[in-house]
Formats: sequence, structure tokens, C-alpha cells
Amino acid sequence: MRKGLVLLVALCVSVATIAQTDGNVHQNIADKLLGSDSKLSIGGYAQIDYNQPFSKDVRQNGVLDVHRLVMLFAYQFNNRTQFVTEIEYEHVQELYVEQAFLQHKFLPWLNFRGGLLLIPMGIINEYHEPPTYNGVERPFIDNVIAPTTWRELGAGFTGTVLPASLKYQVYVVNGFNGYNGAGRLNGRNGLRSGRQKGAESYISSPNFSAKVEYYGIRGLNLGLSGYFGDTQSTLYNGIPKEDDNAIARSDSSVVGISMIGLDARYNTGALQLKGQFYYMMLSNTQAYNQFTAVNGTPNNLGSAMMGYYLEGAYNVLKHVPSTSYELTPFVRYERFNTHQQVAGNLAKNKAFEKSAVVAGLGWTLAPGAVLKADIQWVKSEADSKAAKAFNAGIGIMF
Repeated sequence: MRKGLVLLVALCVSVATIAQTDGNVHQNIADKLLGSDSKLSIGGYAQIDYNQPFSKDVRQNGVLDVHRLVMLFAYQFNNRTQFVTEIEYEHVQELYVEQAFLQHKFLPWLNFRGGLLLIPMGIINEYHEPPTYNGVERPFIDNVIAPTTWRELGAGFTGTVLPASLKYQVYVVNGFNGYNGAGRLNGRNGLRSGRQKGAESYISSPNFSAKVEYYGIRGLNLGLSGYFGDTQSTLYNGIPKEDDNAIARSDSSVVGISMIGLDARYNTGALQLKGQFYYMMLSNTQAYNQFTAVNGTPNNLGSAMMGYYLEGAYNVLKHVPSTSYELTPFVRYERFNTHQQVAGNLAKNKAFEKSAVVAGLGWTLAPGAVLKADIQWVKSEADSKAAKAFNAGIGIMF
């Protein structure tokens, strides 16, 4: 944990010392649609992938996939009240609603927002359109630690405090599905299988999510995010309030979550620097692992998870006259561990502690249209050999 935090702080300090004033806050498609003057606004993005694992010992098939095809719609009732929704097809056959919220502006710095909301944790969960990040696939830590795309039903407030160059979001939201007849969380996948996604989701206790972003230095964006609460359990439904045994049994199916995220983005000329750090503490995991045992074998959910990455990229065509193309090689180093800490008699599984190097190239044909290719090397502490894969893809947003 300390090494990752030190690296991210060092990145933040180094970019801050060379940056200038008057920065701009980053926007995703939903933000842009909310800023439109049109009664009805339309946007979208798509991701088409080719993933090819390779090994000198084993022949492996590649996978071709229309990974995502997404349409966004925003409707403006008046200059204060708007509705935004994001409808996503994954892998051609899976249909999801990724966002669906009503926003009302009370003051320039105070907007109410309610509905299906993206949890404002880190960078990718909100800025997940393919042309906005380097590499064909999203960073590993935004799959394993913060399970992108992470959204839940809730309500709260958001706004931009212009004099302080701050953007904030504060929400009360539904929590992860930790138990609905079986344990949903484990050491390998972390919390990912617990996302309820607004699909007939249930609630046994509310959770709290917040983020503050500072953008007062040109090209620099710093973020601090947090998520706190408990997982949800169907066991609470219908039990008498005075039944202490039933309540104690239900409590064993719940995990407490305290998660902190730090992120930094800096762009100057052709240079792009980015870093992100997550640390998550989980309570009651010993009782949860015993309660969700399968055939007498306890579950393996860790009591702490950690992940970070550092990334650098450079547009080599930035100073080439009379070209609208961008050609951006990049390299990203990641480290993540879903068994950063464990409770009780659970032994740390070294297979859950991994590092990854991703190096590749992005060719932007026009704003919002990019071709990508990269190579991944992923190594766990339990294996001396790294798993390797070649990826290529097309990214679109408008």
C-alpha cells in the first residue's frame, strides 16, 4: 500500500510543480449532453475488440467481440431540469441501463441528481468511453478493485464551485448484493459480482459515496473519492425486529466497506500523465466467509484490497504541421491485490496479488474515433511466468 501511495503522491507533486494556472474540468458524454441547449440531445460510444492470448507452449484462439454499443439521450424539460439515460448492449446480446437520472439545478453550484447513478470512484467509472483512455481494455484495477461500470440507485447533489475550481458529488446509494441465498463476494473477483445495476435491486441499508475534484491548475485534475457502507442481504427481509438470533445470523451475511480513491491526470502539449490508487477495507469478513461456505469450504474474501497504476503517453504527431491525426504510444504499470489483508485463519492467496505492464499505441483518426493496439504482460506472485496477450480495437464516442 505505502509504495503505491508514495508513487501516486510523487506523480501529483511532480505535475503540479510544472503546471500553470487556469485549468478545465474533464467531461464525459453525459456532462456534455447536460450542457447542451437542445431540447433532445443524443450521444454514444462503441468498443470493438480483438483479444489474442499467446504462449510459446499452448495454442489459443483469439476472441472478436462487439464489446459495447451504447446510446445516450438527454431531454431538457427547462433550463433547470434535465433527464439523462445511457442504454448499453454488451457482447451483442446483453442489454443494460448504465445511467438513468433526473437532474435539477437549484443554484449554479447546487444540482439535485437522483436515479441510477455512476459511483464517482476513481477515473474510469465515470470517464469510461473508449477514446478517453489508453489501451484496448480498461485498467485491471478498474475491473477487480473498483468494479467498472459500477452504478446503483440513489440520490444526492453535485456541482462546480468555480471560485475554488472544485467539482463535487455527494450521494446516498444502494449497496452491493452481498448475500441473496449465496455469497456474492470472494477473493478472486472482489466485489464485482455484487453490483446490482438497478435491476430489481433490494436494499437493507443505505451507503454513502462522494468525490471532490480540483482542476485549478492548467492541465491538471486531482480527485479524492470515497465509498462507505455495508453490503446488502436478503436475510433481513421479514424477520421480527426482536428476534436476536435471526438478526445475528443476518449480520453474518454482511460485509462493511470503506474505500478511498486518489487519482491524478495531467496533460501538457503532447504529454499525458495519469495515476490512480485505491485502498479498500472490509469488515466482518471472517464471519462472512464462514457463513457463505460451500460444502464446508469457507469463502476467501479478503479484509483489505489495494490497487494502483501509473501511466505515461505522448502524442508524437502533436508538432507535425497540417495534421489532425494523433499517434500516441503509451505504457502503464499496474499492481493490485485482493488479498492485501485477510482475517481469521484465511491464508493469503498469492495468485490474487498481481502486477501488469500494458504497452501500446492509439491512432486518433478524428476527435472521438480511434484505433488501438497493445500488449499485456500480467504476472501473479504465485507464478513465475507472465500471461501475455495482444489486443486491438476500435473506439468511438460522439
